[in-house]
Amino acid sequence: MSTQAANLYWLDYTVSPPLWTPVSSNFGLPVAISAGRSGTATQSSVASSASSVTILAANTARDGATIYNDSTQILYLLLGTGPASSTVHTVQMAAASYYEVPYGYTGIITGIWASANGSARVTQLTA
Repeated sequence: MSTQAANLYWLDYTVSPPLWTPVSSNFGLPVAISAGRSGTATQSSVASSASSVTILAANTARDGATIYNDSTQILYLLLGTGPASSTVHTVQMAAASYYEVPYGYTGIITGIWASANGSARVTQLTA
């Protein structure tokens, strides 16, 4: 059985002149690249709250999402079920900061602010 990946090469600059060298199974794993793209960007705004609120509902069609903390207060975001809090959160967003939801995450996102002030500006990307 061959240890070379089909049609994958890397440019070896350690030799002169540089050579295109086949990628072997010892070199690393090849990465598949998809040509799929999101076709729709939907914006929403979620008013800040001192109690946990839904920032984005679960959506299996989601390709990605961005959240901008348009507040002077910290926003605690939780990816996953349950209420967000200052002690249970995925990320702590400073005032006027931006967050990109990890690619492929389609679950619920909740948030809570240190003090109700401003809002979260949300953009959800779908096919």
